[in-house]
Amino acid sequence: MSSSSNTVAIEKLAASIGENVYIDIAKWHLYLADAHLHTTIAEQLYPMLENGDVEERQVVGVLQSISVELGGGKTGVPLASLIPSAVVGDLMRVLEEFRREEM
Repeated sequence: MSSSSNTVAIEKLAASIGENVYIDIAKWHLYLADAHLHTTIAEQLYPMLENGDVEERQVVGVLQSISVELGGGKTGVPLASLIPSAVVGDLMRVLEEFRREEM
C-alpha cells in the first residue's frame, strides 16, 4: 500500500475506534474520538494489522504504552487502565472487522 492509502486507511480505522471505544471515568463514558486518542491508537495498531492477526495481549500492550494526562498534566494513567475489559473486546471486534473489510 502507498503512503497516502495508508493514511486514508489509518484515518478510517481511527474513526471506527473513536466511535466504538471509550474510557470510563466515574461511570462517565468518553469516546476516544472526543478524547482525541483514536488517531494515536490507530497509528500504532495499523502496522500490526498489516502484519497479520492481532492478539488481545498485543492490543493491551499498546494501550498500556499510551499515557493519558489528567489534571492538566499533573499525573498520567495508562490508557489500558481507563478502558473497561468489555470495551477492549469491542476494540478487538473493530480491529477484526477492519482487517477483514479493508486489508
